[in-house]
Amino acid sequence: MNRKKNTRAVAALLCGALLALVLLSGCSASAEPVKAQGKSYFTYFDTVTYIYSYAGDSAERFSDCSAEIADMLGEYHRLFDIYHEYSGINNLCTVNKMAGGEAVTVDARLMEFLLYAKELYELTGGEMNVMMGSVLTLWHDARETASDDPKNAYVPSEEALAEAAKHTDISLLELDVENNTVHISDPLASIDVGALGKGYATEMAAQKAETLGCEGYVLNVGGNIRIIGTRPDGTGWKTGVRDPKNPDSNYCAKLLLADTSCVTSGIYERYFTVDGVRYHHIIDRDTLYPSALFSSVTVVTKNSGLADALSTALFCMPLADGEALCEKLGDVEALWVLPDGELHMTSGMEALLVSDETSGESQS
Repeated sequence: MNRKKNTRAVAALLCGALLALVLLSGCSASAEPVKAQGKSYFTYFDTVTYIYSYAGDSAERFSDCSAEIADMLGEYHRLFDIYHEYSGINNLCTVNKMAGGEAVTVDARLMEFLLYAKELYELTGGEMNVMMGSVLTLWHDARETASDDPKNAYVPSEEALAEAAKHTDISLLELDVENNTVHISDPLASIDVGALGKGYATEMAAQKAETLGCEGYVLNVGGNIRIIGTRPDGTGWKTGVRDPKNPDSNYCAKLLLADTSCVTSGIYERYFTVDGVRYHHIIDRDTLYPSALFSSVTVVTKNSGLADALSTALFCMPLADGEALCEKLGDVEALWVLPDGELHMTSGMEALLVSDETSGESQS
């Protein structure tokens, strides 16, 4: 697949991360409007989830389908939760609590997820590492303090980060597939799946929707977009992209997407400020500080879990390495926004760009 690197000013084209909502509308093949149906949920992955249907389903069928999709998201939310345990299951919180102790018997779905996480570690050269929990916890706690008690906001010390980094080796995560057990061999190590969990759960929910025969559905799980099929007329939806430095501004570009996923990692998503310096949540494994390479990275590919993982991994890779990885994987398109607003994208991403004049779309 030929790739073309593009460099433009932000004002010329894309400037950042996905907006919370897709620009949604649809026309049937006969040009009769199809009314969208939507539901929202507020309990999964500490974010808001929207489920839309443009298939012309009855209200009852849409309600049944969205309930099953939401149930699937809820199941993975509980499995992946690192802060709370739940009756009847051993989840990642349980696994972390048992670090350095006995192996934990887990649900087959959690084992499958952790195996996939290890595959992604190898695929990304270690940039997507679910064993970064000890380091990420320090940044999480600092961010929480800044939010709850701004006068005492602080940045984790280099010494504390360096010590935490000693407990992040992927080999510390021991998976026994035959006995379905998970063991963290280091008592100071922990799992954090913030770079993968939400996207993976979104993909599992989308696959569930497909088994139900859903077509023309859009899942928006905290900004992770997964589109199932097309609009009734066979076309796609516009997905807005905005300036990562001005996240409340108007759209500066749109992508026309169908039957795929789209995920963005950006500097504006979760951050705190100390002494006028902003510290975002995407931590470079080498510096142990927020990565300074890009302002945002957007990934479009069919699998939402892969898109989620890659948006973080590419954010922490030099541009040339990221482009090479996209080339190697195939069917993965990416857009990088540099801190100065310079823009790079794969040729396939450029092909997805649409203008405001494209017909058949409107903002919901």
